[in-house]
Amino acid sequence: MTGSTVAAGVTSRVLAFAAARCADPAALRDAAGISAEALDDHDARIPLERHIALLRVAKTMTGDRAFALHYGEAVNLAEVSVVGLIGYASETLLDAFVQLRRYSRIIVDLECGEGDRFELSVEDGAYWIVDHRTRPELHPELTEVAFAQMASGTRRFGNSDFVQEVRVTHADPGYRSEYERIFGAPVAFGCERNAMRINAAWLNRSARVQPPYVFGVLTRHADALLEQLDRGVTMRARVERAILPRLHTGATTMVQVARVLGHSRDTLYRKLAVEGVTFASILDDLRRRQALDYLAADRVSLNEVAYLVGFSDAAAFSRAFRRWTGDAPGKFRARSRAGTAS
Repeated sequence: MTGSTVAAGVTSRVLAFAAARCADPAALRDAAGISAEALDDHDARIPLERHIALLRVAKTMTGDRAFALHYGEAVNLAEVSVVGLIGYASETLLDAFVQLRRYSRIIVDLECGEGDRFELSVEDGAYWIVDHRTRPELHPELTEVAFAQMASGTRRFGNSDFVQEVRVTHADPGYRSEYERIFGAPVAFGCERNAMRINAAWLNRSARVQPPYVFGVLTRHADALLEQLDRGVTMRARVERAILPRLHTGATTMVQVARVLGHSRDTLYRKLAVEGVTFASILDDLRRRQALDYLAADRVSLNEVAYLVGFSDAAAFSRAFRRWTGDAPGKFRARSRAGTAS
């Protein structure tokens, strides 16, 4: 499977959480394009776009605008992923975070530039948990779920002042009070990054509720899942991940990407040819998909979309968009707002 994916167990738990709030499971799956069989194996993978669709459909069907935030607050990560179980078998909360950083791709495997998704950063004596995923503004639900699960997870060890401050890149969604209730800390929207300032004293607090033997069993299973995930990544997907952090520059070349991946240009050309694709077609299709995502998300201007997908001006972007879709970017966005864009 290529592209970003989510563990089926995570998607399945979202479905169950929505169903408990009176949403019809079959209708939810149909609307999100997910078959019942796809959720049978909790270690299987679901395309990220289907998972996001499920979160958004669930928000509509339950009438809960803060559905993703409430899901993150209520559902323990240990209920949905081996990564959560490893956290409870870790010695301290710091150790649990190290394991989350190591294995987070098992939960959601997505673009994060050239590093890990999560980082514990010390800045002027303050400790921050930073989410480094690429293009966070497209899927603010992922921020809501991850941060709410981290904050709520610490409360299972007692009343917590773990979170001191929250900063997110997306705009205020209209339920600020729920953010402040769940995090128990000031929340700022429209920031440059997604990050939580935390109380460093909590990092040394004991987290282990499982014997050390269990830690070894669980991490061996997680390592096997990571290996399986890596085997399923095609060269096309690796090229896309190398391009994404540079897409906005409009100057990404095959030579540059080959160097990032540790290949010569000729070797990369041959590996892509085996998969029946070219570097130019991957770049063009990636720009198309990102443009559709940005326009549908409706959070940046048309000029900003053009820049983000690597075009030097709006006119060039408009010509390319017409070639991709037969439509003008502005008309596509208007139809998306009306819910009629395919």
